Amino acid sequence: MITASKLPVVWRKSSYSTNGGNCVEVGEGISRVVPVRDSKDPHGPALMFEPSAFTSFVSAVRRGTFGEV
Repeated sequence: MITASKLPVVWRKSSYSTNGGNCVEVGEGISRVVPVRDSKDPHGPALMFEPSAFTSFVSAVRRGTFGEV
């Protein structure tokens, strides 16, 4: 398991995030993977996605594929 705080990346939240605490952060600075972590647990695990898979996911969210929560 990869601990998110140990990754050599710059973490960022979406500009649409509010201070409600239900956010994910995306790490920038590693080639060939997109790390994602829970903003409430910055020292916890990070999930790693291939860039093409992450791009497909973000595109699906923007299209409304998953509906309202």
